[in-house]
Amino acid sequence: MKTDLRLLVVLSTLMAFAAISTDLYLPALPRMSVALGASPGTLELTITGYLIGFTLGQLFWGPVGDRYGRRGPVALGLIVFVIGSAGCALSTDAWQLIGWRVVQALGACASVVLARAIVRDLFERDRAAGLLSTLMTIMAIAPLLGPSVGALILKVASWQAIFWTLVLIGLATLAALSTLKETLPPERRNTEKLSRAFLGYTSLLGNRRLLGYAGAVGFFYSGVFAYIAGSPFAYIDYHHLSPQLYGVLFAVGIIGLMASNMVNARLVTRIGSDRLLLFGTIGAALAGVIVALVGATGLAGLFGLAAALCLYVAMNGFIAANAISGALVDFPARAGAVSALLGAIQYGSGILGSAASSTFADGTPWPMAWVIALSGIGSMLSMRLVRSRSEKATLYPR
Repeated sequence: MKTDLRLLVVLSTLMAFAAISTDLYLPALPRMSVALGASPGTLELTITGYLIGFTLGQLFWGPVGDRYGRRGPVALGLIVFVIGSAGCALSTDAWQLIGWRVVQALGACASVVLARAIVRDLFERDRAAGLLSTLMTIMAIAPLLGPSVGALILKVASWQAIFWTLVLIGLATLAALSTLKETLPPERRNTEKLSRAFLGYTSLLGNRRLLGYAGAVGFFYSGVFAYIAGSPFAYIDYHHLSPQLYGVLFAVGIIGLMASNMVNARLVTRIGSDRLLLFGTIGAALAGVIVALVGATGLAGLFGLAAALCLYVAMNGFIAANAISGALVDFPARAGAVSALLGAIQYGSGILGSAASSTFADGTPWPMAWVIALSGIGSMLSMRLVRSRSEKATLYPR
C-alpha cells in the first residue's frame, strides 16, 4: 500500500505531540523557576506530572480507539490538550502548572497512541516498522526545532507565550485531522464492553515476548526523560550555556536520532526489526555507561557529556519503531490496547527516570548520568525476553 504525503504529515504531527508538549518549554525552565518561586527540582516535576498523565491516559484511549475507531477519540484528545495548554499558560504557581501539565498530557497521548494503531491498521510488521521510522524522522523536526523555537519566543515574550503557542498547535492539528480517513471500519472494531477490554491488559502482560519489547523501549525512555529533565540544568546552570546554545546542543542530538531512523527505515526489510532492535539496545547500554563515566569524572568536559548524550539519544532510531512494530504484530485485533500498554510502560518508565533525576538533583550532571546508564543496560537485558521465545501470541484472534 502506498503512503501519501498527507497521511505522513498528519500521522507524524499526531505522533510528535509528546515531544512538542515538552521540548518547546525546556529552555524556559530556569526562568520559570525564578518567576514561580520554585526550585529546579520542583520545576522538573512538570515533566514528571506530564508523564503521569500521558501514561494513564494511554491506557484509556487504546481500548476506546479499538471500540469506537481512531478519528473521534483523537479529536476529543486534542480538545483536552488545548484546554490543558491554556491552563498551563494561566498558572500562577508551580503546582498549578504541574496539575495542568497532567491535563495536557491526558489529551496529547490520544494522538500518539492511536497514530501508532493507525499504522498497524494499514501495514504489516516490517513495513510498519519502516513507516514508523520514517514518521519518527519527520516528527523529529519537533524536538529538533522545539528548544530553539522556545528560546526565540523567550527573547520576545514571556514563558506563558510558549503554552499559548501550544494551544494554537492543538487547534491547527484538530483542523488537519479532518483530512484523515477513518482506518478502522466498524466490522473490524472490538465490540466487547470497555470494562472487559481494560481487564484484557492483564492477559497482554502475560506474554513474555510483548514484555521484552515493552522493556526494551521502556528502559530506554527512562534514560531519555532523565536527559530531558536534567539536561537544561546540566547545560545551562552547570556548564553556563545560554538557552539558545542549549537549544543548539539539543538539536544536534535530534539530528543523530533522525539519521538512525533513516538508516533503520532502509535496512529493516533486509535485516529484520528484531536484529536492529538488539543493535540499538546494545548501543544504548554502551552510551549510557559512557555518560556515567563522563558525569562522574568530568572527562572531556562539556564536549564529552554532549557527545555521550547524543549517542544515547540516537539509539532511539533503532529501538522505538522496531519495538513498537514487534509488539503490535501479534495482536492486530487489539492494536490500540497493545499500543497503549507499550506506551504506558514506555512513559511510565520515563516517570521514574525524570523523577530520579529531579529527586537526586545536586547541581551536577551525575544524577542524570547514572539514571541513563542503568536505563541503557536495562533496555539491553530486556531483549533476552524477545529472543528467548519465538511463539506468536494466541491470546486474541486475528
